[in-house]
Amino acid sequence: MNTVSILSFILATGTVAVATVYIVGNMKKSQDATIEYFTGGRALTWPVVAGSLLLTNLSTEQLVGLNGAVFGDKALVGIAWEALAAFAMIATALLFLPTYLASGFTTTPAFLEKRFDKMTRSMVSGLFLFGYVTVLLPVVLYTGSLALKGMFDLNLPLWMIVAAIGVLGSSYAIIGGLKSVAVSDTINGIGLLAGGLAIPFLGLAALGGGSFLEGLAVLGRDNPQYLAVLTQTNVDEKVVSVPWPTLLSGMMFIQVFYWSTNQVIVQRAMAARSLAEGQKGVLFASVMKLVGPILLCLPGIIALHMTDLNIEKQDQVYGAMVRHVLPDWSLGLFAAVLVGSILSSFNSALNSASTLFSLQFYKGYIHREASGEEIVRTGRYFGIGLALASMLIAPQLAQMQSIFEYLQKVNGLYSVPIIGIFLLGITTKHVPALAAKAGMVVGMVFYSFFTFVNIKDVPTFLANGDGDLHWLHGYFISFMAAVAVMLIIGQLKPKTVEEIALSDQREPAPVDMTPWAHAKDASLVIVGVTVFIYLFLTWAAG
Repeated sequence: MNTVSILSFILATGTVAVATVYIVGNMKKSQDATIEYFTGGRALTWPVVAGSLLLTNLSTEQLVGLNGAVFGDKALVGIAWEALAAFAMIATALLFLPTYLASGFTTTPAFLEKRFDKMTRSMVSGLFLFGYVTVLLPVVLYTGSLALKGMFDLNLPLWMIVAAIGVLGSSYAIIGGLKSVAVSDTINGIGLLAGGLAIPFLGLAALGGGSFLEGLAVLGRDNPQYLAVLTQTNVDEKVVSVPWPTLLSGMMFIQVFYWSTNQVIVQRAMAARSLAEGQKGVLFASVMKLVGPILLCLPGIIALHMTDLNIEKQDQVYGAMVRHVLPDWSLGLFAAVLVGSILSSFNSALNSASTLFSLQFYKGYIHREASGEEIVRTGRYFGIGLALASMLIAPQLAQMQSIFEYLQKVNGLYSVPIIGIFLLGITTKHVPALAAKAGMVVGMVFYSFFTFVNIKDVPTFLANGDGDLHWLHGYFISFMAAVAVMLIIGQLKPKTVEEIALSDQREPAPVDMTPWAHAKDASLVIVGVTVFIYLFLTWAAG
């Protein structure tokens, strides 16, 4: 990296920090320390909600992992991780968010305590924390470090880059709280959108010998099968990572878990100053997710056509592409954008983890009379510990062949039972707390079996590349088993009328609950655009 790149990196990163401090300083503050720190004082407008949602989701585990997965698949099937997210975000806006905001819940598991009991909330909170420390935080640090190392050919140990990113990311979350996290996310989101879109544009121009349009023509002319989105096998007759039947089974439920129940995501929408602002933010972010494949999948497809790229492992694709197409003077700016996305996901997860621990375990069990300031301070200490643990785990992920597949598989271990509990908690009233706990155990046991014990000799449309049951189908079966157990217990030992009445009691909503007038119309448009994208790419792939 030359001097200009270094200076542009420092300038861009510093500008984001200064702008964040200025904007946060001029925002309305809550008198309640916990509300201010963990929910941003419920003062977020829809652009900030949308920006924070996108940047929390869009980070290097997506840029590196998904582009790598598409490259390895030799097909565009990975688009499902982005495009189908739009459906789940509609469910968040229309169903889940009104439920959460109606009683002013600070965390998504808080809903479960009201609907079931405190133990259910604690168990789910524990599963979330397990996922953050073993999967999300280390993966963000690892992929971010890998991308920077590849882009700039850094002759540094991976652990050193991990540590630098971890310390910087922690400062946002631990010192500033959700408000500073959300504002910095929004600012970085603008830069990432601009910089991220530049990579496929420049890649297509390079592919077309300097002509963007010729590059597009190459995609449609040379191996158009690479554009396939609904397929079982690729151009080499190998089973792809996301065969089309999985779209009808586990894929959709994974999306609902992530966008509708995951604390690290939903916390942004729950901090909106009104239901309408939250819905607008979620649905706008849903629209932007349809643009996501251009950033997260297209560079991997372009790389398939570039035989001169030095790629030994699929997770190296994105870094190699960036280094290949960007001029030296712009590398510093893009590095700042990339670091911003890394910090966004990292500090968001830290803030959410601190929120869960402080409000659920510290306030709920350790020190029930703790003041708001004590809760916030405990959250900061916990965040520091979690950050250090993540920095230790992250370098170990270098042994994985596909980091994106690792991310999704391990996530399933705790997301299967969680999504079942939330869905039945919102859609039914008679299912008791006992059923939620039983469903949690059944879901985890079934998923562990189907994921880590190979089920062989399955029909082709259910198989992965090794002929075993695809883990997404195992996810669906596990989910259905957990739900079935909960429904059976709900029939055998339903909640009493008195218990249901107690669960239905709500405190007055802390924000205006008037829904956005155009929420349903916007949702229909999003569904239509998603279907059109799939039909168009299916036609283009031939």
